[in-house]
Amino acid sequence: MDAAPRARWAVLALLGLLMFGAYYGYDAIAPLAETLARDLGFTDTQIGGLNAIYSAPNVVMVLVGGVLVDRYGLRRVLIGTASIVFAGAALTAARGDFATMAAGRLVFGLGAETMIIAITTAIGLWFKQANLALAMALAVSVARAGSYAADVSPAWAPSLYAAGWRPPLLVAVAVAGVGLVGAIAYAIVDRRASVGAHDAAAERFEWRRLLDFGPRYYFLVATCVLFYATIFPFRSTFAVKYYQHAHQLSLEEASTTNGIVFLAAVIATPIFGGLADRVRRHGALLIGGALLLLASFGLLLIQTDPRIVTVLLGITFALVPAVLWPAVALEVEPARLGTAYGLMAMLQNVGLTVANLVAGRINDASGAGADHPEGYRAMLGFFALSALGAVVAAALGAVRRSRL
Repeated sequence: MDAAPRARWAVLALLGLLMFGAYYGYDAIAPLAETLARDLGFTDTQIGGLNAIYSAPNVVMVLVGGVLVDRYGLRRVLIGTASIVFAGAALTAARGDFATMAAGRLVFGLGAETMIIAITTAIGLWFKQANLALAMALAVSVARAGSYAADVSPAWAPSLYAAGWRPPLLVAVAVAGVGLVGAIAYAIVDRRASVGAHDAAAERFEWRRLLDFGPRYYFLVATCVLFYATIFPFRSTFAVKYYQHAHQLSLEEASTTNGIVFLAAVIATPIFGGLADRVRRHGALLIGGALLLLASFGLLLIQTDPRIVTVLLGITFALVPAVLWPAVALEVEPARLGTAYGLMAMLQNVGLTVANLVAGRINDASGAGADHPEGYRAMLGFFALSALGAVVAAALGAVRRSRL
């Protein structure tokens, strides 16, 4: 039974509130990187650790979360995880020592990634009959808007940053609270809509089929892992600091430049989602997006104006997610969709954890900083190699099936 269009779009709007809050909270660290180093004495390894520890528990928990979605249903999982996200954001802002902030990021990550799995599954179930790629692209676009709002927060709220490290993080707490309200509202709408959007979650989960997915799915997973392990650790952890030191930009200029990535994605992601619904050549589109990612880091290595590079990063950050996530929904049966997204996110978080820590260690070992901006070249080379891996994975997946 197909959901009424009005109900589908209302659900998408509510899920968008949760996506906005999750991504705003994740990206609240990057604009604070220099402040954390200056005021609290954090090293780059510790700053990278704040995002790595967000990802670390999800090496296991997102898979568990995906199973929970399939076993217990979307309403319970969304409200529970939105509550955890709010608690984690509050703990991160509670004290200025690394242990407390790391604990807050740990809790935040435990909720946020499983919540995103539930959101993605909900969209896949509500929109599989029509406009699937467009709906997921719109959700991604709202997520990018959350990240963009965090990126440019030094520009629209300079007084918060002038007051120290805590006030910007309190904004993330408030945004997470709005997301929790959205989760409760979704549960009400979903319960009232007699459309069967959550029927698949009631089917019995079989543990023996946990990893029983086809090779095309695993090529999508490899592309996902390598793509996000390249773009997120750079853009969401080290980019602002890199632009300040290597290109002599102020905090406001660097944050605004970094925000171009998500501003471009906010605009372009729905366009690419509509294109994917129309042409359905997911393999070719993924290869194109991965090649743009590789080209972006090649340009950074030759010291191209970062404003140009961030436009390219924004395009690839719009194209790849708009194609990647709906491709999974088309490849996997509805009753196992939560598990499929959970496994994909689990391996994605392995990549994010490793890449954040490795990039931080590379910067520390290379002496990267305002006095030695050339030290950042090793980090850029690391991300370029990861982007090349994403190109190879996407190409192998396209060879297996040119029309996903």
